[in-house]
Amino acid sequence: MNLISRFFAIACICNAGLAVGQQFGHEEYPSESYPISGEGYEYQGDGGYYGDASCESCGPAPAKSCFASCLDGFTYGGWAQLGYYTYGSPMRFNNHPDRVNLSQMWLFAGKQANGAQGLDLGGRIDYVYGVDAQDTQAFGVDNGSWDTGWDNGIYGSAMPQLYGEAAYGNTSIKMGHFFTLIGYEVVSAPDNFFFSHSYTMVNSEPFTHTGALVTHKANEFVTVWGGYTLGWDSGYTDNGDNFLGGISVVLTDYTTITYTNTIGRLNENLELRGQDMKERGQMHSIVASTTVENFNHVLQIDRLDTKNQFDTFARDTFGINNYLFYDLADDVAAGLRFEWWNNRRDTNDHTDVYALTLGMNLKPKEFITVRPEVRWDWDVDAVPLGINEPNPNSPTNSPRSNQTTFGIDAIVTF
Repeated sequence: MNLISRFFAIACICNAGLAVGQQFGHEEYPSESYPISGEGYEYQGDGGYYGDASCESCGPAPAKSCFASCLDGFTYGGWAQLGYYTYGSPMRFNNHPDRVNLSQMWLFAGKQANGAQGLDLGGRIDYVYGVDAQDTQAFGVDNGSWDTGWDNGIYGSAMPQLYGEAAYGNTSIKMGHFFTLIGYEVVSAPDNFFFSHSYTMVNSEPFTHTGALVTHKANEFVTVWGGYTLGWDSGYTDNGDNFLGGISVVLTDYTTITYTNTIGRLNENLELRGQDMKERGQMHSIVASTTVENFNHVLQIDRLDTKNQFDTFARDTFGINNYLFYDLADDVAAGLRFEWWNNRRDTNDHTDVYALTLGMNLKPKEFITVRPEVRWDWDVDAVPLGINEPNPNSPTNSPRSNQTTFGIDAIVTF
């Protein structure tokens, strides 16, 4: 499929999304992000005012120009993250150990489109510099396109998001380069409880996509996504053709379940086991979150099953992550993550990896978060996968079968 045909496909998806939104939208269920206020426009804390256009005490709100309406809700900001960890791994993000690193210097600007009052436009741009940047570049196509050449030694730059958005009613359309729906953990540091990441997130999930994604809020309990992207982790360069979508359902006052998937041509330039592969297949992720008072439990189950151009397996992984969080006070929380990640290395060989992380979130100030953690990793198969650092006592320099890592970082938001 050439690029012109793909842009026609994107246009069809967008039109279909608008049609679905107009047919099934419910005016009585406004967006959670922009609740209707009975007292005129209500400030939501993100730089914008939303809600009813009038109230009995203040009379009708003045009419806004199209330009002024488009600027409502525009926000900008960022954060700086410094971190240290005793041991590293090429398979879990933190791979520059025993030194203080600038993990992320992040800047963003954008506006979330809000269709509650009719057609609205928005968009977002994100830029990051640091040792994490190379892990969130568009490395799916490693030919110097987009941000893949923005390196400076172990540091680098990335632009993981650059998209426009349009919303009407309960339906919105995002077009451009954006973060994935898949999984629970994300690249942006303030949005994770732990400093380190799971094997599932780093090795079995995409980070970014380029394409079009429709979001439809069917009612206050159900949100649906569907779209088309140019493969995994690609900039504005062909790296495949795949569906990206899912559904999130609020089951009770305490529990929400989200299912997301991506199916199709996922990678055209996957380097794996010393081979260049064209990867086709599917990836499914289920995240169930339950919150009761100060406790929050999250269960994540991921399955990746793909083949290469020779119709033999490319990647075959299965991961289960359990998270437990407890708020000890307004500014102190404790967390636990336990992961089992199963990875198929060849036709008959599967390897099991286990990891336990204990950590805390401390907020001495509203804009400062400190995250100490201790992590244990076990790679106990007869032939280790290589998740840990080499064993200095091994005559063959083979990786450790188990490893204990201490890490700590500080995030300052602005």
